[in-house]
Amino acid sequence: MSTASAPHLRRTLGPVTLTLFGLSYMAIGTVFTTYGIVNQITEGHLVASYVVALVVMLFTASSYAAMVRRYPVAGSAYTYSQQSFGGAAGFLTGWVLLLDYLFIPMINFLILGLYVGTQFPSVPSWVFTLAALVGVFIFNVLGISLVGKINTAIVVVSLAAVLVFAILAIKTAINDPNAPSLIEPFIPGSAGYSPIFTGAAVLALSFLGFDAVSTLSEEAKRPRTDIPRAIMLTTIIGGLLFIFVSWVGARAYFLDDWSQASQQLLDAAGVVLFSHVGGEVLTVIFIIITVAGCFGSGLAGQVAVSRILYSMGRDGILPRPLGILSKRFGTPVVAATVVSVFALSGLFLSLDQAAFMISFGALAAFAMVNLAVIRSYLFPKGGRQDPLTTWQVIRYGAIPLIGFGLTIWLWTSLEALTWLVGGIWMLIGVIILALKTGFFRRPVPKLDFSEDAPSTEAIDALAEEYPLHTGRD
Repeated sequence: MSTASAPHLRRTLGPVTLTLFGLSYMAIGTVFTTYGIVNQITEGHLVASYVVALVVMLFTASSYAAMVRRYPVAGSAYTYSQQSFGGAAGFLTGWVLLLDYLFIPMINFLILGLYVGTQFPSVPSWVFTLAALVGVFIFNVLGISLVGKINTAIVVVSLAAVLVFAILAIKTAINDPNAPSLIEPFIPGSAGYSPIFTGAAVLALSFLGFDAVSTLSEEAKRPRTDIPRAIMLTTIIGGLLFIFVSWVGARAYFLDDWSQASQQLLDAAGVVLFSHVGGEVLTVIFIIITVAGCFGSGLAGQVAVSRILYSMGRDGILPRPLGILSKRFGTPVVAATVVSVFALSGLFLSLDQAAFMISFGALAAFAMVNLAVIRSYLFPKGGRQDPLTTWQVIRYGAIPLIGFGLTIWLWTSLEALTWLVGGIWMLIGVIILALKTGFFRRPVPKLDFSEDAPSTEAIDALAEEYPLHTGRD
């Protein structure tokens, strides 16, 4: 049976668009959105946390690049864990990954509402949050090419804004005799490195852009080459920009004691920073650009998570309607709808609660991807056909093992409440898995990742026409 007419994700993305997608997802302006929260955690040493986070993420990004060469499909960490350790491990990894992906659009909508609300105090911030949510849903349904063009424009504008902000922040610091020294923002405070690692764990959410790039493997023109390059470029460029922007910001605006800052200041610290550096007029401009960045990041986030839900629905591990593509637009419209409905819960959460939950899911998934590299490349199923070289041991053994250790280190630095909520989420995943497999009596459905694999609809049609042939056999 021919499956050529079945809806499928369209290969339209090149390396530049993929990298810009990742940078848009990372949202360079996220430095301002988490500015107050992480400065409070690190006692004003946000820059040091970004440095630690970048080092850890480079190891993990390298593992993503290795895995996408082997499995160039849309499922990201879900697929990598599934193919390396089996269906159960894959599902639980995908399930915990959903935690951060579902919260990413939410946190962007929250920030957007807070920032726009500072300019229109008479209008409830949830109105702006809801409007952004609806807009992102529409663009997601219309198609990935449109999303790519929007993200490209947003990244260009955001980079221009960051450059202007940096110039003004440097000027402000030069004229302030009490400004911190050039290296002071990189040095831990009196509490040592513990707050730095906790801050870096929260900042893991800032680096999800490289994971988001991997979810577009089925829409990239040359996934085995373009996706790995885009992953590494996204991590390096985004990480360096984070460090630079937070550094100039730390020298331009600082508090003696961040622990005494009000919750209102912590949530909108970026607005206070803009005002201190650029005055009232530039504050409005910066807010507009930051809001655009939040919209782009929320858009990229919803695109990514809808692809993961689509992949899990296509496999049958989640309800199959999630694996349905729009015949007109070729996009996972059901999955996009579910993500938008879930994002509505952001109207009832605080910014710091959402940030911590994103980091919990991200770090758990990152740890599994690092282990997946070791399993897939050094100990493949069926055994190795050739002896290992020194380079293979380093590239596919030592590097991901270091990445795994560093990721676990950050993961265990998160607050106890985050672990409680994350643990409950994982328990729900185990219950779903048990019900789906008849309490583990049946195997977990697995993805057929070959490029020309028949669709689920084609398989079901064959099963109906030829009753002796059932399932994927």
